[in-house]
Amino acid sequence: MASEERSESTVSTTIVNMAEEAKDFREGVKAPSRAFLSICKSLVAGGVAGGVSRTAVAPLERLKILLQVQNPHSIKYSGTVQGLKYIWRTEGFRGLFKGNGTNCARIIPNSAVKFFSYEEASKGILWLYRQQTGDEDAKLTPVLRLGAGACAGIIAMSATYPMDMVRGRLTVQTDKSPTQYRGIFHALKTVFVEEGPRALYKGWVPSVIGVIPYVGLNFAVYESLKDWLIRSKPFGLNEDSELSVTTKLACGAAAGTVGQTVAYPLDVIRRRMQMVGWKDAASVVTGDGKSKAPLEYTGMIDAFRKTVRNEGFGALYKGLVPNSVKVVPSIAIAFVTYEVVKDILGVEMRISD
Repeated sequence: MASEERSESTVSTTIVNMAEEAKDFREGVKAPSRAFLSICKSLVAGGVAGGVSRTAVAPLERLKILLQVQNPHSIKYSGTVQGLKYIWRTEGFRGLFKGNGTNCARIIPNSAVKFFSYEEASKGILWLYRQQTGDEDAKLTPVLRLGAGACAGIIAMSATYPMDMVRGRLTVQTDKSPTQYRGIFHALKTVFVEEGPRALYKGWVPSVIGVIPYVGLNFAVYESLKDWLIRSKPFGLNEDSELSVTTKLACGAAAGTVGQTVAYPLDVIRRRMQMVGWKDAASVVTGDGKSKAPLEYTGMIDAFRKTVRNEGFGALYKGLVPNSVKVVPSIAIAFVTYEVVKDILGVEMRISD
């Protein structure tokens, strides 16, 4: 996953994966210039990984959000295939990617901060763990990786949450919606002026709670699977302690499946809370402007209660099918792209030296 530079008596650079990061951390402190280059490399690779993975599954991402928030009394999207066909028929090819530009504008800095924060949190947690145990050879355990992944996810999500909030509204609106945002900056300004600055963080609480199982388990499962494969060498999948791209893809897919399944109800509640306070929100989510009923939740618990009471427990998993279809390749592509980009940047760095 993540990579790190190792500095020794000479300034030679070696690219290693995050499974070996704990071992590298105790071997020396990087020179300031090397540390800065490593930070830049992590940020660039994380941003590219997030942008590529989200663009690849943008139609499924939009359909997922539409299924999560649509008015149950005016169903427009009843399934994955039907929903994609309906979007194509009513909005055309561009409709499949509506909101993707805003999503990429959000996800690139989000992924960059997330991957970089995970590296830094891992090193800090490892240092504390070694101090407490007195074992200088200690490595990160799955539980410690879970903590590092959760910290990274909360930091990244909080830093870019206003963009995610308006991205949800931009994704939901159609040409028939009575309220229109012209773009991300217009949406940010409009929400700020009409609903106040706190509105930009609607749904933040369930998002934070959801980060712990989602991002934390993604990182923990991915790294633990890689460690196990490298140690046990099953089925001849790896050679010389290096996993193939296909194997890394499978690890990322497994990690994404576990994380999204556990956290999905919180994602549904988050999206619904983001719609609260939006003028004619009920009309927007139906897509045809017929309903004028107010859409109000007083908080996360109220949103859970009203959703289950009015629509049943299954409503907490609306959009799970397209999300399941998209999350596996999305997470897997993100992890693999991250490693590939960092390896490429590392090769270029060694040549320039």
